[in-house]
Amino acid sequence: MPHIVFDNRVDLKAFSRLFTGFFVKDPQIIKIQDLFLNRDARIALVPTTVVDEKNQQFLIEIITKDNKTTIRLFPGTDPEKTNGVKTALGYLAKMLQNKFSDLTISKTNIAEFIPAKLE
Repeated sequence: MPHIVFDNRVDLKAFSRLFTGFFVKDPQIIKIQDLFLNRDARIALVPTTVVDEKNQQFLIEIITKDNKTTIRLFPGTDPEKTNGVKTALGYLAKMLQNKFSDLTISKTNIAEFIPAKLE
């Protein structure tokens, strides 16, 4: 399962206030639409659309704990793990790093899909 782990806890309430959607259409369409927090602001679900070899709609989950934050595909949705789906996770990781400059990736299996900067 593709994932990205940061070495710090992200304040998801603050991220939700700063969150703006994201859209890119080359080489694939990626639309990150919105962000929904659970009651205690420790889990966020991010509805995402990717159109590459397939048209897929799924949820990305951001889970924050005391000393780490993980981005992964929400287990309730099971998109095909195409390059576009992995790139969507990478864009969301870069969005978090842009808002919280002290975040460092401690573990990932999709490093090549995390952009150096957002377009």
